Amino acid sequence: MDYYHNTFNRTILEQPQIGAAILLEAEPGSSRLELLQHWLQVAQENQATTWLLSCQPQSDGLWAGLNEWLSQLLPKIQESAPHLIAKHSYELAMILPALRRQISVRNPNLTDTSIDEERVRNYPLDRAYRIIHGLIELLDSWYDYTDGSPWLIICNYYEQAGFLVRRFFAELIRRRGQKLNLSLVFVTAPNTGETAIAHLDRKFLAQKITLQLPQSPEIVISKVKITQLAQQLEEQIGRDPIELEIHGARLISYWLQSDQPQKALIWQARMLGTYNHQGFYEDALVYCEPVATQLDHLCGTDNNMRWNIVGNLFNCYATTGDIDKAYQIVQQEAILKIDTPAQLVRAYYIMAMFHTRFLPKHDHAQAEEYLNRSLSILAEPTADIPSDDRHFMTAFDLNGLALVRHRQGRSQEAVELCKLSIEQFKNHLNRGQHRLHRSVLDYNIAQVYAAMGELEQAVTYFTSALVADPNYSEYYNDRGNVYQRMGYLDDALNDYQQAIDLSPPYYEVWMNMGHCYYLKGLLKEAINAYSVALDLQPTLTSAFIGRAQTFEAWGHLDDALLDYNAALALDPEQPLLLANRATLHYELGQLTQALSDLDTAISLSPNNPDLYQNRAILLITLGQSNAASHDLQTYLSLDPNAPDRAEVEKSLSSLGK
Repeated sequence: MDYYHNTFNRTILEQPQIGAAILLEAEPGSSRLELLQHWLQVAQENQATTWLLSCQPQSDGLWAGLNEWLSQLLPKIQESAPHLIAKHSYELAMILPALRRQISVRNPNLTDTSIDEERVRNYPLDRAYRIIHGLIELLDSWYDYTDGSPWLIICNYYEQAGFLVRRFFAELIRRRGQKLNLSLVFVTAPNTGETAIAHLDRKFLAQKITLQLPQSPEIVISKVKITQLAQQLEEQIGRDPIELEIHGARLISYWLQSDQPQKALIWQARMLGTYNHQGFYEDALVYCEPVATQLDHLCGTDNNMRWNIVGNLFNCYATTGDIDKAYQIVQQEAILKIDTPAQLVRAYYIMAMFHTRFLPKHDHAQAEEYLNRSLSILAEPTADIPSDDRHFMTAFDLNGLALVRHRQGRSQEAVELCKLSIEQFKNHLNRGQHRLHRSVLDYNIAQVYAAMGELEQAVTYFTSALVADPNYSEYYNDRGNVYQRMGYLDDALNDYQQAIDLSPPYYEVWMNMGHCYYLKGLLKEAINAYSVALDLQPTLTSAFIGRAQTFEAWGHLDDALLDYNAALALDPEQPLLLANRATLHYELGQLTQALSDLDTAISLSPNNPDLYQNRAILLITLGQSNAASHDLQTYLSLDPNAPDRAEVEKSLSSLGK
């Protein structure tokens, strides 16, 4: 082992790796573990705080590795900064489910608390990413309470790490690697590292190391023993959802290794449902294929169970972008196999959403046909559907039909259908029933009114949605956008701040706040808001543009130029942005660069008259009168009714002389 230790240490320890990651590929086993422990010891002797994490979901679930780290940090945070646990209770409780028995999760909304038939909204894909960013901000704040020593984290078995764990560590090193004095080591089996670090921006990868280590003999546990472990863990979990989150993945692993591997299937279906419910769609995919291929075995003739599982599969496939699989599973496993009215109603609704929302080529007429089939079943008196369910499903279908009308450009009909759906609730269901869906209906009407430009009505319905679900961050963000359009900038800022306070961070609300501050002339605050948006989403072109314009208005031209450069590096074919940068180059006296930008802008947008006029002004400055005359003539030919025509003609005459 001395040779491996010396090689490893010389390669890594001679250069500081703060704010960077190292990829180590080597055979797993005792030799690799001994090497990593030796390296941790050396780092500790150099005053680093160290952790060795095992990122194996089959043992500790989708958050494996990260949950281990947070469990170790939590007592120290509780002792020194308990307010951080309260502030980030939502994120912590999602990763450490047992915490829900000990702490109150702040600001729960109806999507969080609704269950069974009441839960009609699925989390968006980025909701899980917000949890990641909230945790990073927790660690950022916590670091200020530490002694400031460097952090070294070794993530062992990283090729097995869950999707969200890999995304977390990639975002952590990008956003706070320098602030936390952080070094990461991703340890994988040979030839698996590149895939494991796919989320990592390569500029944060300091080096890749491959070591030839001896393989350790595999430890074999008898199937009888594994079966006993599975039975004991199954009894411990029972029907407790928190125990399922904590131990479900391990139980599945036990059953698959046992002499009764078929018993894993029902638990795979339950874990699929749990991850889908929580919005962890990418990590749920590991259970989709085994469940999808065994639906007949799982469900038999139980149509209710079949639909619940098909719905979970659909959400995971559709949300992660696999539209073909999502369509196929609903068509083959629901439409063709379900014959009970209540489940067919749901299946037809999903097929309608496919055609109006998800399929690459929308077919609103087909979507309407599916919704009409569903409504026909609900209108059939002999259909075996309880009265409350019938009214609720009717309201749900009317809401779906409203979406179709909105996408067809028939906005007023969409509003009327949403109102008709609300009437279904008022006339046939108790006030306490389906609170979430009532708020969704108000929200949908508000969105339609906002799209129509009827902003006062939009505010009214956004406010109604907020009264029903006051902790839903997006409602405040969207109402803030309407206030901003109306010119009520203080009201908009209040809503944006409320949206920020209610949720782990997401970039959209910071973008909107940045623009609102800009409109108010609060340029420093605008730059800060745009910067937060870019910290969360570093490829956000619109935030670079907004911040560039703010810097320009503030007179910080060099900073503005850097942001224009960054925006154009992300999307170089933006003629108007090129024109903006050309103006900035002109103001900085960089005339050659300004001309290059305008040449490119005109090649991309040859029928934009303003670009020719701008280039003419620059050409005059450069003393190229003939070329300037040609551009001014082109400007007038493209815009014969230009309001400054007389002035331009006078310039042409002067150039001719």
